[in-house]
Amino acid sequence: MRYKSQSVAYWYFAVAMVLFGLQLVFGLLSATKYLGPDPLLNILPFDVTKVIHTNLLIVWVLTGFMGATYWMVPDESRTELHSTKLAYIQLGLWTAMGVTAIIGYLFGYGTGNKLLEQPLPHKIVIVICMLIFLYNIGMTIKKSGRFTTTEGVLLLGLVSSAVLFFPALLHYENYTVSIFYRWWTIHLWVEGVWMMIMGAFLAYLLIRLSGADREVLEKWLYVIVGLVFIAGIIGTAHHYYWVGVPHYWLPIGGFFSALEPLAIIGMAMYAYSAMRRSGMAHPNSLALHWTLGSTIFTLFGAGLLGLAHTWPSINKWTHGTLITAMHGHAAFYGAYAMIVLAMITYALPSLTNKRPEQGTTIGYWAFWLQLAGMFGMTLSFATAGIGQVYLERIMGMGYLDTQLKIQIHFVMLISTASIFALGVGLFIYDFFSYRPRFEVDEQELTEPGMPADRAV
Repeated sequence: MRYKSQSVAYWYFAVAMVLFGLQLVFGLLSATKYLGPDPLLNILPFDVTKVIHTNLLIVWVLTGFMGATYWMVPDESRTELHSTKLAYIQLGLWTAMGVTAIIGYLFGYGTGNKLLEQPLPHKIVIVICMLIFLYNIGMTIKKSGRFTTTEGVLLLGLVSSAVLFFPALLHYENYTVSIFYRWWTIHLWVEGVWMMIMGAFLAYLLIRLSGADREVLEKWLYVIVGLVFIAGIIGTAHHYYWVGVPHYWLPIGGFFSALEPLAIIGMAMYAYSAMRRSGMAHPNSLALHWTLGSTIFTLFGAGLLGLAHTWPSINKWTHGTLITAMHGHAAFYGAYAMIVLAMITYALPSLTNKRPEQGTTIGYWAFWLQLAGMFGMTLSFATAGIGQVYLERIMGMGYLDTQLKIQIHFVMLISTASIFALGVGLFIYDFFSYRPRFEVDEQELTEPGMPADRAV
């Protein structure tokens, strides 16, 4: 840790880990309800557990983004954070918003707009937190007098995320119209500007872990920005089945949405080849596992499965089925969950006492168990979804009758999800196994073999 204020990131990561664990609990609860009978039907029905599961996903990833930013920006700008006090105030407001929102969902207090169920007061708190966050980061960069391309792409992604939240503040009585505008926030987040945030974190990690040239990697960031504004925005249309848009948007949306991960894959391929050529090996090999794993799983979940699922001639049958869950779980985990875990793994040796920089044995078990579990979950959703599409939408079988026929796949899902849960549990246990530290490590300021860190 080069700057004392970077220790703020630890508490954001800690909150993210707790929320990640809770998200997993409610996800497993939701999956078991497909097998029945459900003893919690009158206490925690499926709609409540699923709402909490999906919203916790958004909140914990955003919390991880904030912590990673508070770690990365001082390091890139070579200065202390503008205000640690504001960062802690922001974390307090953010956590209070998340806790009260979950309690509200338990009692049916929400908007009913999928992934944006937060009531208006909670959304206003989200806006306040984002404004505090952007002000703090912006002032840190301003006072440093140093502004790298990596920081610029990160800041563009964060500002765009805040701006794109405003459609979520609007209320529409017509549910179809509400769904239409919901994607202006959700899609343009997860398949648009969040790709810029991921790309910035990926470039930061690869520069430090692989010894790759900063100038080349940051040129890839320009490609990512271009793909976000072309593929990400146009690709929104692949969500517009059954909501009355002109039909020509569907093939355009399906094609362009599958192009988004290509620049990230190219960046990772270059970094890996550069590492092989130079022979440089950063001691934190576990962070490198998470970093390269994120790019590979993004290609699989967001790229390959996205193309297979969103092509119009396929999506007219699979839209809104378990095939969607297949694509969503793999894509979100690879692109966003894994990059957050990579940033946490990279920062933890500096944020905690006596943690081995190369990673712990538990850390490696957590990585491989999560990877194996998520791959198994993806296959389980895929086989269940194929059966659902055939029986329900081709053969015309009723929904509940179809669910009875595909229950074996949910046994597979829960089995593989248990493996994934074990991996997450080990990661969380490993995170909290070492006490945090708040002093600056003087050795890191002159670490031998550190890659060149030139501003662009």
